[in-house]
Amino acid sequence: MFSQTSEYALRVIVYLAGCNGEPATNRIIAAGTLVPQGYLAKVLQTLSRAGMVKSQRGLHGGTVLARDPHTLTLFDVVQAVDPIRRIESCPLALLAHGKQLCPLHTRLDQAIGGIEKILRNSTIADLMESKSKHRPLALCEPPPKLPKRKARTTAR
Repeated sequence: MFSQTSEYALRVIVYLAGCNGEPATNRIIAAGTLVPQGYLAKVLQTLSRAGMVKSQRGLHGGTVLARDPHTLTLFDVVQAVDPIRRIESCPLALLAHGKQLCPLHTRLDQAIGGIEKILRNSTIADLMESKSKHRPLALCEPPPKLPKRKARTTAR
């Protein structure tokens, strides 16, 4: 039902919410969310355009959550990267149906509406504050220690 991009975006947002405003590098975010670094750059760019994250280059740079997790909903995140589409007219373009949906497509649209409602009523803070014995992704365990990059040397 949800695209891989939506899943990745949600993981990234939850991870950044767990960083409490501290910038995280792409390398650390990728390790902590299990999102491939190449794909992560695309996801972060989309989330940045939507005003959900801010990134800064440089020595103390990284990415931070730009929205309050108490007002940022799962629906907001999904809509930013891969919008949920409701069924508004017959997907088969049957003339006999016109703008009326058949019972099958009516039921499917109702299911989509139910999912949309749940996502609209679920904030990132709700996930972070959940009483579940399972912690949100960002709080499960610290990201693995990554080896420091070696300085490049030039051979003469």
